[in-house]
Amino acid sequence: MLQTGCSDVRRTRRFLNGCWVILSSLVSACHPKTFRMMNEVKEDSASGLCTPCSNGEAHIEHTIMTDPNQRCSSSSVQSTPEIEKKYVHRVYDAIAPHFSSTRFAKWPKVATFLNSLPPGSLVLDAGCGNGKYLGLNPGCFFIGCDISAPLIKICADRGHEVMVADAVNLPYRSGYGDAAISIAVLHHLSTENRRKKAIDELVRVVKKGGFVLITVWAVEQEDRSLVNKWTPLTQKYLEEWVEPSSPRMRISTPFTLESIPEAEENNLGEHVDLKETYLGKKLPETVQFSSQIKNHSVICGNGKNGENQQEFFVPWHLPYHRAEVSGASACALANGLAKKDDKKGAVVYNRYYHVFSEGELERLASDISNAVIVDRFYDKSNWCIVLEKTV
Repeated sequence: MLQTGCSDVRRTRRFLNGCWVILSSLVSACHPKTFRMMNEVKEDSASGLCTPCSNGEAHIEHTIMTDPNQRCSSSSVQSTPEIEKKYVHRVYDAIAPHFSSTRFAKWPKVATFLNSLPPGSLVLDAGCGNGKYLGLNPGCFFIGCDISAPLIKICADRGHEVMVADAVNLPYRSGYGDAAISIAVLHHLSTENRRKKAIDELVRVVKKGGFVLITVWAVEQEDRSLVNKWTPLTQKYLEEWVEPSSPRMRISTPFTLESIPEAEENNLGEHVDLKETYLGKKLPETVQFSSQIKNHSVICGNGKNGENQQEFFVPWHLPYHRAEVSGASACALANGLAKKDDKKGAVVYNRYYHVFSEGELERLASDISNAVIVDRFYDKSNWCIVLEKTV
C-alpha cells in the first residue's frame, strides 16, 4: 500500500524557490506599513526536489536567509542536532497535511494578545505551522516562518506571507517587527543554548517597545489521564545531544503529554491595550505560579516515567488512508523513523519534546539583557511569558 517517492516534496521545493525571490526583497527592504499580501508566486520548473540519501531517505533542502546586522552565535547553537532533524523536522514534513487538518482553533489568550496590537502593526510568527494565527487581527500585517517546507506551502497556498527558516536564525533584520509570537515551538529545541538563542532572536527582530509572546508545553499537566502517554528518553540517549555541562531545571513529576486541547475561538473581539497594560512594568522575581497550577487541578506524583523527566518522544498517528502515507512515510518506514500500527491503521511517528518545568522559561528569558518579562502565566498546560524589548 505504501509507495516510495517524493513528488509532494518536489512540488514544494519548486514552489519555495519562487517564493524566495519575492520574499527576500520584501523582508530586507519593505516598510511594515506598506507591506502587501502576496497573491502570486513564481514557480521554477527546472528546480529539483529531493536529494536521495544513501539509505534512501529524502531530504528537503532549506534555504536560510541571513542578515548582516544579525548577531552571530556559536556553531554549536546554529548547527541543528540530529535529534531535531530526525524527530522534529522530518516528522513535520511527513505529517504536514494531517497535522494542519487538526490545527484550526485559536487559543483565546494568543488571540487576545494579537487583537490588542495597534492597527498597522507588523507581527512576526516564528514557527507558524499551518498559519492559523496569521491574519487573525485584520488590522495588522503578518509574516510567518517555519522549518517545515510542506507546512510553509500550506500557508502560502492560503495567501500568507511566509518562508522557511530556523527559530534560532530568524531571517529578519533587527528591529523589524512591532511584535512577535512563538507558539508551542521552543519545546522542540533540544539544548538549552538553542532554546535561549531562539528567545534572543525573537527579541532581536522586534522594535524597542515591541512585545514578544512565547508559549511552551509544561511538565505540570492539568489532566491526569494524559499520564504515561509518551515515551521518556533514556539517559543514554539524552547524552547524545545534551552537553554534559548544560544546566537543566528538573521537577519531580511523572506527567507526560498526549495532546494539548485547544479551546474554540471565543472572546476574540476583546481588546486590551498592551502598551497601557505592560509599558514600563517588570514583574517581581518573587511571583509564583503555585496558585495557578492548583486552580487548574494539576496532579503530581510518581509514575513509570520517573522523576526529573523532561525529554520525551510524543507519538503522532498518521492514518493509512491519508494521501501523504505514500510519500515521505514510505521513506520513514524503510529507515526506521516510523513504524506501522495495524491495530490503529496508522503510521506512527515520534516527535521530540523538551517539556518545561515551572520557572524554566522565565529563567531563560531573564538572561536577555534588552528585554523584561512583563507577564507570565500558566494556560492550558502551557507556560507562557510576554517580553517587552527595552533597548
